[in-house]
Amino acid sequence: MTTIYDVLRRPLVTEKTNFQSSKLNQYSFEVADFATRTSVKDAVETLYDVKVARVNIINTSAKRGRRLRSRRLLVRKPGIKKAIVTLVEGQTLQIFEGVQ
Repeated sequence: MTTIYDVLRRPLVTEKTNFQSSKLNQYSFEVADFATRTSVKDAVETLYDVKVARVNIINTSAKRGRRLRSRRLLVRKPGIKKAIVTLVEGQTLQIFEGVQ
């Protein structure tokens, strides 16, 4: 049996997600493979005590890379499932705010 604590894995913090959180009121999370829109919405609303307006889910594909020392050895990075959560106007998440 899965719980709401198993749905969200970690917040994604990049330059793009920083712009989205400050201007568009959108926050990005890496979620579990079994997560759906409703389970992500329930998890964010319960854990952070905010109201979610919309949830978009993206499956990113796996990437191939090379080792630095030997050109021939290929490394495969696994794909992840991302959720972009849009909050109701006027609400924010404190974990994305940074140092105050």
